[in-house]
Amino acid sequence: MTADTASESTGSRGGRLPRSARRAQLMEAAQSVFVEAGYHGAAMDEIADRARVSKPVLYQHFPGKLDLYLALVDHHTAEVPALVKAAMASTDDNSQRILLAIGAFFEFVERKDAAFRLVFESDLINEPTVAHKVDRMSTELAGAIADVIAEDTGLARDQAMLLGVAMVGMSQVVARWWLQQPDRMPRDEAVRIVTTLGWRGLAGFPKA
Repeated sequence: MTADTASESTGSRGGRLPRSARRAQLMEAAQSVFVEAGYHGAAMDEIADRARVSKPVLYQHFPGKLDLYLALVDHHTAEVPALVKAAMASTDDNSQRILLAIGAFFEFVERKDAAFRLVFESDLINEPTVAHKVDRMSTELAGAIADVIAEDTGLARDQAMLLGVAMVGMSQVVARWWLQQPDRMPRDEAVRIVTTLGWRGLAGFPKA
């Protein structure tokens, strides 16, 4: 029996769970605490209580608060590019690819778990490991969008990458602003407007 499939119960108030399931439970509880309190305001006691486990069980999986936070950042900085790439892979129409990529940002930001706060609004962003993971995600996203831009415009790679970075930055900033509006417009409408801005801008770079 492997470590991931072995059951554990020592010190647990939540009953027996496979190790992988317990880790997922702990990460879900930790995410809710980090979203509410930020990294610096979160306490391992609160995370253990939220997960309904003892602190020894929590520390069996994550030696410290930073390890737990980095596990969440790892998960979401891998998840966002996967969502964007999957959306773009669903069509061969470049304008639709941009629409779906921007839509994926808005969907991620609107999710009830507020995972975007750990990626885009972390109070630990100056921690080098966190900053590196977020930068790596942004570069991966920009690269995926740059591929579409280069295909549609014929721009050189460095030029397409510059525009890809601009599109990623615009999308995540606008999506976060949109979410904060008390009477925000429907998501599809917001995505369409932002896409129109981006696509009309790209029209200024026609293939030679």
